[in-house]
Amino acid sequence: MKQLVLLLAGTAALALAALPGHAEDDDWGHNNRIKHVLLISIDGMHAVDYRNCARGIGGANNGTPYCPNLAALGHSGVNYVAANTSRPSDSFPGLMAIVSGATPRTMGVYYDVAYDRSLDAPANTTGNGVAAGPCTPGSAPTGTRTEYEEGIDLDQSKLNGGAPGASLTDGGIASIDPARLIRDPKAGCAPVYPWNFVRTNTIFGVVHRAGGYTAWSDKHPAYSSVAGPGGNSLDDYFSPEINSLVVPVPGINTPAGVSCSPVPDPSQLGAWTDSFANIQCYDTIKVDAILNEIRGKNHNGSAHTRFPTLFGMNFQAVSVGQKLIESGVGSGGYLDAAGTPSELLTQEIQFVDSSIGKMVDELKDNGELNSTLIVITSKHGQGPIDPHRFFPIPGHSGTNGTTPATLLANLLPASESPLNPTGIGATEDDVSLLWLSDSSTTDAAVATLEQNGTQIGLGTIFYGPSLAINYNKPGLPPFGDPRTPDIIVTPNPGVIYTGSTAKQEEHGGFSHDDTNVMMLLSNPSFRSETVYSDVSTAQVAPTILKALGLNPRNLQAVQLEGTSVLPDLDLPREDR
Repeated sequence: MKQLVLLLAGTAALALAALPGHAEDDDWGHNNRIKHVLLISIDGMHAVDYRNCARGIGGANNGTPYCPNLAALGHSGVNYVAANTSRPSDSFPGLMAIVSGATPRTMGVYYDVAYDRSLDAPANTTGNGVAAGPCTPGSAPTGTRTEYEEGIDLDQSKLNGGAPGASLTDGGIASIDPARLIRDPKAGCAPVYPWNFVRTNTIFGVVHRAGGYTAWSDKHPAYSSVAGPGGNSLDDYFSPEINSLVVPVPGINTPAGVSCSPVPDPSQLGAWTDSFANIQCYDTIKVDAILNEIRGKNHNGSAHTRFPTLFGMNFQAVSVGQKLIESGVGSGGYLDAAGTPSELLTQEIQFVDSSIGKMVDELKDNGELNSTLIVITSKHGQGPIDPHRFFPIPGHSGTNGTTPATLLANLLPASESPLNPTGIGATEDDVSLLWLSDSSTTDAAVATLEQNGTQIGLGTIFYGPSLAINYNKPGLPPFGDPRTPDIIVTPNPGVIYTGSTAKQEEHGGFSHDDTNVMMLLSNPSFRSETVYSDVSTAQVAPTILKALGLNPRNLQAVQLEGTSVLPDLDLPREDR
């Protein structure tokens, strides 16, 4: 309880105030051979995906390796084959674990779409249906659905998020609509921006405060959350909206030379993630931003800045290659439990590999490869790898069973309930997070789930003491955590709560396929090594600070959770 009270009392501001002051720009990393970190998330990329593409596997690419650039980085890199993501393994907590070093219990982030008992609804209904509601300053909160994805954009149909006066791709945080943000009655009903929703500081905050230049590119304006509390630690943030309508992007060409104007796949214009071809154009927009930043410019190349101390991006192409069933094109995913990729998934991995190769070449051309630590991991995995285990509920015909939220609809808040015809829906993918209207009904809710275990594909239920092992007790302060679900249901491996005919895999759950991801740290000074012991993506954050000669204990997660630096790395000994 001490930890919970400490967090909810505002330790973010206290810890940030205790960090060291700004260093002179030209003194950055003076005693370090590592002066820069390029952080890349290949969303969905498993450890076995890296193994197969670097060594080759029968049934893909004629049995020959198909990621030569990633393989080359492994020749001077440490490969952690038992790396695991946050649990839940959703993109939002997965990303924030990487940059904060925290687990959901401490950072307070559970899912893109979750719930908070201590906050109130937005002033305006979000683009995805989180309903507007009242908020009275200083009064008791009513609780609200929380949403940090495209629904808080001014206009989620636009690649620039609808930011006034923005260029085609370039909205950034200016495209966040404050009227669509949840509100805090304790703070005069002020909107809760993404960076302040996170309870712990991040590596971007620590590096920026120490005088470093920071940049990040991601799939939603909402993921400016990486800045951490205060929101002023990103010198350059770029976030073309991935769930916008697909449009031609002049001047963008994929590594294979495919022009993105006109749109490569005009049959799929509803979202970039609906097409194996179009997603490569979307990711290339961000790859070009990284190349500009390596050249010492801002993300769109319009101004000279500094080569960043800490920068990076996420790739979405592999995740789409795993999940998507595209009408008239085919199915991505895998052919077997060994992780043999389909031809379409192979092409997405090759695209990402070529894109990373361009980054490495740019680092070489600018004389910065030796001084740069390249960190490649993933926010989440994807499951099931074995296509024979895929079991959608309720399924394409709606006859495979029901979801936990549907079963307990009458016990859920209106914003969470499947009975709400205009709401955003329950937090269910291949996991189900359940916040009850009244926590005293938890035992009865669990009994209902147990009695209908076959219908919901039940694997494991976490509640009460089994939930408290890894999360704070649900409730309101000072006795509980307003963001902790009352119940977490992890279904049998392969079960996905969906009726969609366009996807065959998902993430968010606790299974091995969801959580085991690629993790490679590379620098020309490293010897090639494989580490087989269990590690966490949360360990990336303190490791990056250590590599830059900064003290990992400047991260609140390190102080509160004891998150350790990754093992078997030759890193600087002195921290400042």
